[in-house]
Amino acid sequence: MMIRITAQTILFVALTLLTQIGGLAYILALLLGRRLWKNAPLHHIITTVAFLLVYGGLHTVSAIAAPHFGRVPLPCTSHSDDMVSMQSPLYCLLNRHYVTSELEDVVFQLSEYMNDVFPGTVTVILDAGFPFLDGFPLLPHLSHHDGRKLDLAYYYVNEKAVYVPGQTRSPIGYWAFEEPISQSTMPCANHDDWLTLRWDMNWFSRFLRPLELDRQRTSEALLWLSLTGEEKGVSKILLEPHLEKMLDVESENIRFQGCRAARHDDHIHIEVR
Repeated sequence: MMIRITAQTILFVALTLLTQIGGLAYILALLLGRRLWKNAPLHHIITTVAFLLVYGGLHTVSAIAAPHFGRVPLPCTSHSDDMVSMQSPLYCLLNRHYVTSELEDVVFQLSEYMNDVFPGTVTVILDAGFPFLDGFPLLPHLSHHDGRKLDLAYYYVNEKAVYVPGQTRSPIGYWAFEEPISQSTMPCANHDDWLTLRWDMNWFSRFLRPLELDRQRTSEALLWLSLTGEEKGVSKILLEPHLEKMLDVESENIRFQGCRAARHDDHIHIEVR
């Protein structure tokens, strides 16, 4: 009995931290199971199906209710002519695609600008935020807790140096690090913090696609965010110093996140006021 309660508690906490609404869906599915099919054959499978259905309902309700909490969902579906695309449906399924309307405007204006300068460009979205409650953590991020932060993927080219719209080097959009060269500024070279999210994730390299950073597009996006984007509310852009210099995008609002936070040479982190 105690083992079951402990396992259920762990699962509730994990689902809540992962999706914000998953823990509630799990509790509702358990309550339904105890009332309606506790002694039915295959009741565990029925409860799992019930959880998926309840989660789907709460997911839909979240999109409807989020604007009342100052958040809007970024688009989850994409079409061939879209200028903005979610990197993976998983970010939407996990309820991690919500931002403030101000940040939504920045994303769409950036994507329109990039498509004007480089026709056919698709701006790819990664983790954003949950639909409810400022201060609710979006793990493993340290700051995605109010809808005002968003991660964007880099732009990439294939082995023939041809831009590949909507594709990323990493299958999840993260951990495809652009490694510094020997002459690069390395602010964390002498740090050996045991409590840190600055992981190199070397084991993940086997899953990376044979793509290369599109320096021209990525640089142009960073320049827009640091200049025009600042006028539209962008207050901070997190980027590793060696990339800032390599892409020639040095600006006051492009900053280094510190040596305890996750590396930012695999994606662009932006914040609005």
